[in-house]
This record gives sequence, C-alpha cells and structure tokens, in this order.
Amino acid sequence: MTNIQKVGQIGVPVKDVERSIQFYKEKLELPLLFSTDTMAFFDCNGLRLLLSLPEKEQFAHPSSVVYFQVENIKESYEKMMEKGVEFVGEPHVVAKMGQTETWMTFFKDTENNVHALMSEVHN
Repeated sequence: MTNIQKVGQIGVPVKDVERSIQFYKEKLELPLLFSTDTMAFFDCNGLRLLLSLPEKEQFAHPSSVVYFQVENIKESYEKMMEKGVEFVGEPHVVAKMGQTETWMTFFKDTENNVHALMSEVHN
C-alpha cells in the first residue's frame, strides 16, 4: 500500500528558465521560493511548482495541465488578459453538481504549456 498523502510538487518543463520565472511571478503572481540556472521553485498555497529545463530530450514536451483554483474566475481572467496572457477561450461551465458549477478557462505560458484557471461557483 502506497499511502500517498498529497501531491507535493508539480514539474513543468520549460525552454527558458528566466522567461518562465517572469511569467509565473509577474502574470500569475506566484511567490518564487528559489531558482538556479536550470530550475525555479514557486509556492502555490503549499503546493510546490517546479519549472525546469528537461534533463533529457524525452522530457522536452508540454507539461500536464496545472489547474489553478481562483475565487472569481471572471476577475482573474480579466486581470490576466490585461497582463497579456494568451487564453484559449473564455471562462465557461464544465460541470454542474447540485448547486455548484465548476468553471474553467485555459491559457498558455511563455513555454507553450497549456494550464487552466478553475473556480467553483455555488448558486
């Protein structure tokens, strides 16, 4: 039995560490924990996000989708649009469970990774 407790870190492959640091720090407003020539660590409310140059060519591809939870998806979308973040569509409902709607919108970082904003709206 593995007894996995939580996701401790998510790795995102990048081509340019400095460029990606600016995106995650300035556009997403995540706190930078520390960085080296080949990697950067950010804190996302206790979850660590690792941006790194791929160690081998087999890892040099866009990452898994990281879903960043926000309180108000429309406000976050507008704010990030103003900062020049490239979105793939507008915020929209993807699921409804009882009185709760799950909203999402997808965006690209500077390394062409696609991530998402998500928000749970209670009616």
